[in-house]
Amino acid sequence: MPQKLPWTEAQDLRLKRLRAEGVTWDAIAAILGVSRYTAIERGRKIGARRPPPEYRPPPEDPAREPLPPGHPRTWGAITAGTTLEGCPYPLPWFP
Repeated sequence: MPQKLPWTEAQDLRLKRLRAEGVTWDAIAAILGVSRYTAIERGRKIGARRPPPEYRPPPEDPAREPLPPGHPRTWGAITAGTTLEGCPYPLPWFP
């Protein structure tokens, strides 16, 4: 029987933020390292919904903190037009 995954508050906030930005469930699952079904079910439990089609996000604050490594916006800009386009950010591996 599969083991239950412990969800942290940080993961829940990240899932909500990504979904609010309009990121697909497939991409969210890849970013969080879970299956698509798991991401969808957790999103339903915590109320992560896509914004309505007429929603326009507020302009970005120029004084905001830098985005973390592997953020979909920066990683997508770096890999656009390369063979890595569409691949998730490679997390470091420590032996």
